[in-house]
Amino acid sequence: MPEFVSDFFSGNFQPHGYCLLWRPELVWTHVISDALIAGAYFSIPIALVTFLRRRPDVEFGGMFWLFALFILSCGLTHVMGIWNLWHGDYALEATIKAITAAASVPTAILLWPLIPRALAIPSPSMLQRKNDELAAALAERDAALDRLQAEIAQRERAEAALVHANKMEAVGQLTGGIAHDFNNLLQAISGNLELIQMVPGDEAKVTRWAGNAAQAAERGTKLTGQLLTFSRQQRLEARPVNVAPLLTGMEDLLRNSVGPTVGLRIEVDGDVGAVSSDPTQLELAILNCAINGRDAMPSGGTLIIRAEHEGERVAIRVIDHGVGMSADVAQRALEPFFTTKGPGQGTGLGLSMAYGVALAAGGELSIDSRIGEGTVVTFLLPKVAESEDRKDETSGQSGATQQRTAEILLVDDDASVRSTVADMLRSRGHSVIEVSDGPQALLQLERSAVDVMLLDFAMPGMNGAEVASHALGLRPGLRLLFLSGFSDSEAIDRAVKGRARVLRKPITADELARAVNELID
Repeated sequence: MPEFVSDFFSGNFQPHGYCLLWRPELVWTHVISDALIAGAYFSIPIALVTFLRRRPDVEFGGMFWLFALFILSCGLTHVMGIWNLWHGDYALEATIKAITAAASVPTAILLWPLIPRALAIPSPSMLQRKNDELAAALAERDAALDRLQAEIAQRERAEAALVHANKMEAVGQLTGGIAHDFNNLLQAISGNLELIQMVPGDEAKVTRWAGNAAQAAERGTKLTGQLLTFSRQQRLEARPVNVAPLLTGMEDLLRNSVGPTVGLRIEVDGDVGAVSSDPTQLELAILNCAINGRDAMPSGGTLIIRAEHEGERVAIRVIDHGVGMSADVAQRALEPFFTTKGPGQGTGLGLSMAYGVALAAGGELSIDSRIGEGTVVTFLLPKVAESEDRKDETSGQSGATQQRTAEILLVDDDASVRSTVADMLRSRGHSVIEVSDGPQALLQLERSAVDVMLLDFAMPGMNGAEVASHALGLRPGLRLLFLSGFSDSEAIDRAVKGRARVLRKPITADELARAVNELID
């Protein structure tokens, strides 16, 4: 065996050029051709190795290496073809060819199963087609988004229209209820005034009719106060209010309001203490709840208003045994304009106004109701210390208070209101200068030694706050008194920084005189 191998690689063979008769054209044709083929073969593995190094993620990496070995072996066979033109190393050439055969056979065997997988790789045309399909899908999606946005915009417009319609319905319901209430008040006022004009000499009847008109005006004052509280335009004058006297003092008003078919019980747990609130607004809130309780008992019953201690708070409960409310209705009962009453029978402001009063007092309002069992509305308000100078609210309301006189500049654009207020002031001995707008007031202020400026807020041109600001610039020590039914408290505060007092229209002569006296003092 060693001798066979030795003979196989002995190289004692004629070179290939001998067969070509050493003709140069034939020899060099073989040399150049084999060299070019070998060079091309050698470049292919280099390209494959470079590709595999840069793309290690290629799925057919093993096949690439096997193919590179096959191509490299093929290149070597052509190199041997050049070598053997002058040498006879045919055994070495045979060995290289054997290696090439060993590489080519598995390459060919493994190549065929890879063809389906290779065919699955998308071609440029397939990629372009897929890209076109994707672009079409994106365009369809964009069109769908545009349609969706258009539908959303249309739905928002529909929702806005619905909200506007609901608002208009609520405003119509509100104005209908207000018109109904004010028509009744105006009927009472105008009717009594007409009776006074018919028999002005009958003192007893005139006094009674004037009292009736005054009561109607007072009810109108409370109604406008309710509206202003709801609109948050009214300045609330919170002060310590003793709950027990407040409720007992309301008894007559409550009995007249609930009517003869409903019994009334006011239950106070001793001296429950005081809360911080506007007494007028707190009375109105309790009255609204009482009226709701009355309406919930159309066949009659008993309405209970109870005040009791609850820790550091006072609980004021308005209890009826009427039809009650469902859970859904009770949940919405505090919403502004929400009402279960028929058209013209309610504005939906009573409970929302009461809720606002409770919050303003630092407390809360809750509703506990069940169908057929009645309703309990609870004001839960924190206690405060009772102010000593507020023990008797009526003690300072008498006209017997020592009267001081002053020169007053009255500014109001409404001629009838201006005339009435001026007469009220003159009846108490004051000297009054009347003007209808801000520029006239400032001009008059430069000419006269005015003690007090009494002015409206809502006026054309310059509003009351602007007039007051300019007036204080001219006369820093000037006393200011606002008399307005629509007072923008924030505007007044910004203009005069707390240096003015505000009274709400309508106002009685005694209240006006007392306010002027306090300013003078």
